[in-house]
Amino acid sequence: MSWQPAKEADCSVPDDCPAVETVIVPKSRDIGGFAVRRALPSSRRRMIGPFIFLDQMGPASLPKGKGLDVRPHPHIGLSTMTWLVDGEIMHRDSIGSVQAIRPGEVNWMTAGSGIAHSERTPDALRPDGPRLFGVQTWLALPKKHEETAPRFEHHKAEALPRIEGDGVYATLVAGTGWGKRSPVGVFSETVFADVRLSGGATLTVPAEHEERGLYILTGGVDIAGEAFEAGTLLALRPGDPVDVRARGRTHLIALGGETADGPRHIWWNFVSSSAERIEQAKADWKAGRFAKVTGDDEFIPLPEG
Repeated sequence: MSWQPAKEADCSVPDDCPAVETVIVPKSRDIGGFAVRRALPSSRRRMIGPFIFLDQMGPASLPKGKGLDVRPHPHIGLSTMTWLVDGEIMHRDSIGSVQAIRPGEVNWMTAGSGIAHSERTPDALRPDGPRLFGVQTWLALPKKHEETAPRFEHHKAEALPRIEGDGVYATLVAGTGWGKRSPVGVFSETVFADVRLSGGATLTVPAEHEERGLYILTGGVDIAGEAFEAGTLLALRPGDPVDVRARGRTHLIALGGETADGPRHIWWNFVSSSAERIEQAKADWKAGRFAKVTGDDEFIPLPEG
């Protein structure tokens, strides 16, 4: 994945929408058989809480015999998570983790001082043409944790807290929210929730986190009398709870957390508070100093430039 910011369609925040600070409508681009919308980083907004990268993948039906093949590549200074709505991906990394991820489950990888991993469609699913739909996120680590030892954790769907009632069905994937706490090991105040709303249902987004965003996967919402459609990232104004009313059946992601402790540099797959540290990571990958990924001998070369 590249660091380049999202390419947005023309959009603006309505003057009479006091709850929404920034609207990002990323354009869809094809990356070899399926569409991706990159919402973060954006020229309008670099981060929401610790979240520095947000891609929507699909929905897509890949050709028979094909699949997702993200060859081994490196990361530093961040945690990654792919949240699947449809499909299955096999994760392998350089600390020995081999773990399939399916809808509703969490694969949470913390790169810290450095890790390499690959993401591929399992062989058994390729003959029929696998489906793929979900979001990929990166969270910048606080400065004091940027060089933490790399680690990986997996959580099954039944381990994640649920928020249900009045047409709202939500899963708290990471962090805290709505009086719940996820078992996922985060390094700063965080919220990431998968929210399904029946038509007309209202989700109240609490004010407990400094920065909050909503990414609409399907359907649409009304906020303070303004309508927003699928494929849109909304950065909410801080300080007050926000009521989000579904315009028909809607699926969205709520994310955010505390403001990052300073700006971050992002280049290719590297995130750091230090430009010099990114240069070192580039040199280490090019020289083959990252550990190898278990069971995957390919790799993505360091991009030029």
